[in-house]
Amino acid sequence: MNSSSTRTFPTLRTPSGAVPQGAPAWNPQRPSAMPHHRYRPAHDRVALPPTDRTWPSRQLQAAPLWVPVDLRDGNQALAEPMDTERKRRMFDLLVTMGFKEIEVGYPSASRTDFDFVRHLATSGAVPEDVTVSVFTPARRDLIDRTIDSVEGLPRTLVHLYTATAPVWRDVVLGRSRTEVHQLILDAGTHLMRRAEQLPGADVRFEFSPEVFNLTEPDFVLEVCDSMTELWEASPDRPVVHNLPATVEIATPNVYADQIEYMHRHLARRDSVILSVHPHNDRGTGVACAELAVLAGAQRVEGCLFGNGERTGNVDLVTLALNLYAQGVNPMIDFSDIDAVREVVEHCNRLPVHPRHPYGGDLVHTAFSGTHQDAISKGMAHHTKRAVELGVPEREAPWEVPYLPIDPSDIGRTYEEVIRINSQSGKGGIAHLLRTHHGLDLPKAMRPDFSRTVQRATDAGGRELSHKDLWELFRTTYITPGADGSLTLASWETGEVRPGRHEFTCVLRMDGEERTLHGTGNGPLSALADALATAGIGVDILTYAEHSTGTGPGSPAVSYAECRVGDDVYWGAGWDTSILSASVHAVMAAVNRAGRS
Repeated sequence: MNSSSTRTFPTLRTPSGAVPQGAPAWNPQRPSAMPHHRYRPAHDRVALPPTDRTWPSRQLQAAPLWVPVDLRDGNQALAEPMDTERKRRMFDLLVTMGFKEIEVGYPSASRTDFDFVRHLATSGAVPEDVTVSVFTPARRDLIDRTIDSVEGLPRTLVHLYTATAPVWRDVVLGRSRTEVHQLILDAGTHLMRRAEQLPGADVRFEFSPEVFNLTEPDFVLEVCDSMTELWEASPDRPVVHNLPATVEIATPNVYADQIEYMHRHLARRDSVILSVHPHNDRGTGVACAELAVLAGAQRVEGCLFGNGERTGNVDLVTLALNLYAQGVNPMIDFSDIDAVREVVEHCNRLPVHPRHPYGGDLVHTAFSGTHQDAISKGMAHHTKRAVELGVPEREAPWEVPYLPIDPSDIGRTYEEVIRINSQSGKGGIAHLLRTHHGLDLPKAMRPDFSRTVQRATDAGGRELSHKDLWELFRTTYITPGADGSLTLASWETGEVRPGRHEFTCVLRMDGEERTLHGTGNGPLSALADALATAGIGVDILTYAEHSTGTGPGSPAVSYAECRVGDDVYWGAGWDTSILSASVHAVMAAVNRAGRS
């Protein structure tokens, strides 16, 4: 064991047990001293049917009914629960995005939640096609309080829940299976009777056997079927049976098996909306929801960006945009992801992580050189393909490396895609200069500038913006043409006969001026000949030029790769005249050689 590491991290215990018998030679990992024996695998805690599962061969082809629970479950998990103003702002966002069923609160839990439901009932804030859901435990007094809150709402879903898992029955409720079942039936009956007293209201019902994923499947089926019958469910007035992974305890395939069992065995299946409510304790809430839909779930409860108790509820943003990335309409609008995030962060008073899928600040950003090069080439190919297909770029099929969806589809700009630090490469650097400053660096020049950028980022240890890149390019390749030890006080050139050019200049060198004259088959070869008369040997190896914009006043940029003495240097020129830019580029290369 490394003694210095032990001193640095004194609270950690480096695994030191014997390498397990039969472990391959390439795996030297040793058992840790953590007491893993205290925990039981899911297979030992609950029956896990079926064995003849069919969900693995299915494909997601349509969005389920999304039900945001930000205003209830998400709100319960906040250190500072939302007030009415924040709740209303979140509600309005959810409606605008296209959600048609929204869980708005736990009216019996707090005065704030009760008052917000009353606000919705009296303010006209609920559109005609939106159903409001409210949450209540299976207790008569709390059901009464909940029903009081929804009076005046035209369409309501009342969500009744009770924990059903053995540990909760034994430790929390202190009741047997039969007693818990009777408690649920009594509560469901009382809820139905109270709902009948609401004048002119359309009230439907939802039941959640909390901790479904740790409850015996036969007991869940028994309870849910009895509620379906009690509430007189029919295809035109279905009940919702919501099967939550209240605390994740197994891999997502196990949850999918549990959902498929219920999907295949629930009575009056056409009168039941099968819903799921995954949490994220194992970090697999999204996978649980996706596999559950494959297994027969029709409805998913979750939160925007996954806020919720412990590690959170399943993230509806990720789920919906995962479908979108597969060519499936998510049925919800995310065309301005930053506007959505701004409201969620304001209402929750919690930041969205920079690496959060789709919505984080850095998720469409590449710092790595190989990634940047692939993205740059992919975007150029995308532009070309759009032209070939005769469609706008926004309509062309999207196939760009490292970008599963077009950032512009969710309101992001390409400025965020490629950013420069010490890990970046020539492709990304060239992309930013081309995108923001109109510079199309020759491929042979890109490694040279990349090394310059690398030195700057290594020295400063910070990211460079596209403005920083332009300034670094200007001072490295353009400025030396005008402020080096060798400058042209004046110059002129012309073609004296076909294929023969003359170049005359006044060269300022070491504070003195000399008049030089040279000839060549072009202006630059004539310039090189003139410089040779002063003992300055220049061989122009590569030359490129282009306009940086459209219109007669657009600047031109020229790039010149020159052998000066025994070494090769690049220079660049920037001018409204292409000829002047090319002369400046050669002089910049010469002066860079003099500085080395």
